[in-house]
Amino acid sequence: MRSRLTILMIYCLFLAPLLWAQPQSSRSTGEIELELQRLKVLGSALYIAAHPDDENTAVLAWLANERKVRTGYLSLTRGDGGQNLIGSEKGPLLGMIRSRELLAAREIDGPEQFFTRAIDFGYTKSADEALKIWNHEAVLSDVVWVIRRFRPDVMITRFSPEFGGHGHHIASATLAAEAFEAAADPKRFPEQLKEVDTWQPRRLVWNAWSRALERLGADSADIIEADVGGFNAYLGKSYSELAALSRSEHKSQGFGSSARRGPLPSHFLHTLGAKAGSDLFDGIDLSWGRIPGGKQIEGLIERAIEEFETANPSAILPILAAANQLMEEQNDHPLVANRQRELQRLMLDCAGIWVEAISQKIQVASGSTIPLKLKVVNRSLAEVRVTDIVMPLAGKKKQEAPSAMNQLLAYNTPFETDFELSIPENAEFSQPYWLRKKAGPGLYEVDEQELIGTPENITPWRVGFTLNIAGQPIAAETPIFYRWTDPVHGESYRHLEITPALTISTGSDLMLFPDRDERMVRVRLKSIKAEHKGEVRVHMPKGWTANPAKLKYDFVEAGEEAVHDIAIQRGANAEIGSIRFAVDKSTYLREVIHIDYDHIPIQTWFREAGIKIIPLDIETGTEKIGYIMGSGDDIPDMLREIGYQVDLLEDAMLDNGDLSAYDVIIAGIRAYNTRQRLKFQQPRLMEFVKAGGTFIIQYNTSHRLVTKDLGPYPLKLSRDRVTLEDAPVTILAEGHPLLSAPNPITAADFDGWVQERGLYFPNEWNEKYEALIASNDPGEPAREGSLLYTTYGKGVFIYSGISWFRQLPAGVPGAFRIFVNLVSAKQGSTQK
Repeated sequence: MRSRLTILMIYCLFLAPLLWAQPQSSRSTGEIELELQRLKVLGSALYIAAHPDDENTAVLAWLANERKVRTGYLSLTRGDGGQNLIGSEKGPLLGMIRSRELLAAREIDGPEQFFTRAIDFGYTKSADEALKIWNHEAVLSDVVWVIRRFRPDVMITRFSPEFGGHGHHIASATLAAEAFEAAADPKRFPEQLKEVDTWQPRRLVWNAWSRALERLGADSADIIEADVGGFNAYLGKSYSELAALSRSEHKSQGFGSSARRGPLPSHFLHTLGAKAGSDLFDGIDLSWGRIPGGKQIEGLIERAIEEFETANPSAILPILAAANQLMEEQNDHPLVANRQRELQRLMLDCAGIWVEAISQKIQVASGSTIPLKLKVVNRSLAEVRVTDIVMPLAGKKKQEAPSAMNQLLAYNTPFETDFELSIPENAEFSQPYWLRKKAGPGLYEVDEQELIGTPENITPWRVGFTLNIAGQPIAAETPIFYRWTDPVHGESYRHLEITPALTISTGSDLMLFPDRDERMVRVRLKSIKAEHKGEVRVHMPKGWTANPAKLKYDFVEAGEEAVHDIAIQRGANAEIGSIRFAVDKSTYLREVIHIDYDHIPIQTWFREAGIKIIPLDIETGTEKIGYIMGSGDDIPDMLREIGYQVDLLEDAMLDNGDLSAYDVIIAGIRAYNTRQRLKFQQPRLMEFVKAGGTFIIQYNTSHRLVTKDLGPYPLKLSRDRVTLEDAPVTILAEGHPLLSAPNPITAADFDGWVQERGLYFPNEWNEKYEALIASNDPGEPAREGSLLYTTYGKGVFIYSGISWFRQLPAGVPGAFRIFVNLVSAKQGSTQK
């Protein structure tokens, strides 16, 4: 048996303040009453799926707010490999967005959020491939770890090994079933048992949909049905309304949802463990009776519910304080530790407590000292005293506030004090913990076991206030924030960020060199420290030179910047590689990447800076290009990189402008899913083709198309895709000028692709279209709809589901050569 102190430390690390968007205010009286009801229940349920958008939000809302069990949602991945409907972020940046969107969803429907280290590497049709790329045992270990810490009575999967479609979906069900048994086996992942105990959930069920149950021929005796559409008077919403709000937080996926009101049946099929009768929690004691001495605690909670006064929540504080004292005596039990933390948060709510720690700076470098302003406000008539203020620094040496404590907090009168915070020299930068180290192809590298499963950083930069409320010491913690007043959004907050002392901005991630002409790159150095000088060495790949090769800097004030222009020269045998910037033999400069959208807090990643440079054997043209941006991609910048003039076309130009000013118009990814006016602009675009222009449409989905008339002749989009980036490609139209001019295309041009070949190909098209290439995943028929070509009037129309939006920003040489051929596809030069 581990010590009580060890259990408390593990628990606090698992649930310590994460990256809240702002200081936490007190909950409403309706929310307090609901939380009191939840406090009576000791049951728990863990919902498991593969991606941030896989959860059944109505079920989650029902579990957390109707059944009032502690509810968790475990998403194996962060959605890094999907598409983005609000911007051009991909990969880890998209994973950051989706992680935060999922946390926003949880704030609405109620459960806690967890992740494994698995990377969403894109669509796969094989669960075996997913488990191989992820490292089956490593991800299983993560799932077991979450189960052992969360200790669910019931586990629920969104998919089954037979029904899921996506290989990640099926793999999530497989891993859940394996972890259901492995979590209880002391021989599985025994290294975890230093910090947690084994745990056996009571049952595992599949949250199935009706058609799947019909196809499976499931026995009705194995199915539990629950109505998850009920109304919650405390929240003033039904669970389906909460689900719609929660689902709509997935904005990067375009998952805005309308509420369904009325009954909403949900089905649960028995998978493993003890079979339930008519209720998910059959045979499970959800009361405090499952804890020795728990009945007395339960009695106090029931009394608090009975005596709760909407107009005076603080009246029940003495009762809650008595319950806290009893929980303290039982705190070595994990279930009690969880409920005690919730009880103490409830006591802070009833007392209307506000705590804040405000930094005068938003960014500081390690080794610095910064002033903080601390504030506590008691907005109730209860007697509350401040007895201690500390900064735990995630288990490191505490820094104690110098103020004299045992300070009585008068009603609605702020208690304020100043504090000097010392940032250690070895402090971690303020960035997502899973991005601190270079990831593998399928798994993020995370060294700290206690971080695995957590949705975001457990910030060490927080202040802990110990308050005496009704005679009990109650902990109130808050991260350290920077605060300002935005002229549009009003009071705004950002977390204190620990940054590198020197950062660099390169302005570009990729440079292409189709010839040996010297090219200039401008970099910007920024110092976070005052009195900071030194030099940066420019490291070049083999066959390249940089002038200057050293960048000197001498900053007087913090926040100063210096601009340097570097001449890059391609040599005779230049290799593909990256320019890197070093301050010593092992330390490379980092660039600051901010993700800033209104619906989620600003996020920062200090990514190691580098510019990928590619010697490119390519012939380009002089076409002037108009680009219709869809959901967001980097294709315009990539085309400019190789010398094209590209203008972004807004609705006014597409409605009334002179399109003949362009040789080529390109529709970005999902333009016909996101640009509503394209339905009305399509006839003008077809006239542009008819008059001699080239029009290229990149991939769209069949869902929510603004028009089905994408081309001059009929074609039908499907869900056909080729998920293997190295799937063999067959050229169907040998000698076709589109595959030969101005760049002759060979099999080598399809080497080195990333993530996938393409997606959402047409599977039906008019005979006037010509399919130019074919590819397929193993065991599937050839998919010939990835690149369709036709002439119309004097011009050329091309539809392509090839994932150019991934290949070009990744610097795939062959993809550039093929795409330039598409741009050069004038009818006179491409007729067979």
